[in-house]
Amino acid sequence: MINLIGWLFGASVYVAMLGVVLSLSTASALQKWITFIVALGWGALIIAVGTLGGFAPGAAGPVPGPGLALVGLMALLFGGWFLVPQFRAALLSVPLPALVALNVGRIGGIMFIVLAANGRLSAPFAPSAGWGDVITGVAAIPLALMARRDLARVATPLALWNAFGILDLVVAVSLGMLSAPGTPFRVFTDEPGTTAMGQLPWVMIPSILVPIYLLIHLTIATKLRSIRRPAAAAATTA
Repeated sequence: MINLIGWLFGASVYVAMLGVVLSLSTASALQKWITFIVALGWGALIIAVGTLGGFAPGAAGPVPGPGLALVGLMALLFGGWFLVPQFRAALLSVPLPALVALNVGRIGGIMFIVLAANGRLSAPFAPSAGWGDVITGVAAIPLALMARRDLARVATPLALWNAFGILDLVVAVSLGMLSAPGTPFRVFTDEPGTTAMGQLPWVMIPSILVPIYLLIHLTIATKLRSIRRPAAAAATTA
């Protein structure tokens, strides 16, 4: 039952991310189709590797397989951001309230707590990642609504929330790597560690959702900077 919920959660959040970005961005139809095909292909690759046990402890050597997938997708996404102006412009064209609202899906981080209660994840990873995501997701609801009404007024709270959301993901990834079984750099040795994060459907979180959320946070930070810069200039000249 828990795994079924995980499948529904992972798939629905991924589809929501793609749907919002592709429908609201100013990218051309061709660019949207290319993005959709690449996203579909990456998802299929992760599921195929997971089904074959490619993310099991030790399957990729001393480095956890989910970590390699995370780095691979981050390289693809952030490489596109910095090297392909059209990709960056398409993301920046998505309205800020919509980007913030996508983080509501992180309320599903409560599943980390559920997995820990069922003996499938250990501390400190599970509570840190779980409650950090829940806080980020819950706070995204009022912030997204306020951003629709008065973006300038909510810019500072949004910046603080955005920094917290990034920190939550960085800490979660770090704790996950340091808790992964079969690695020489494991620090947190309570069993079962993060074994579940190398199994389907949970491996979709580090290998798909986390890199995309990090890119969304970067996009939000860039848009906030462009909003706050004119406001600061106006305050200086007033």
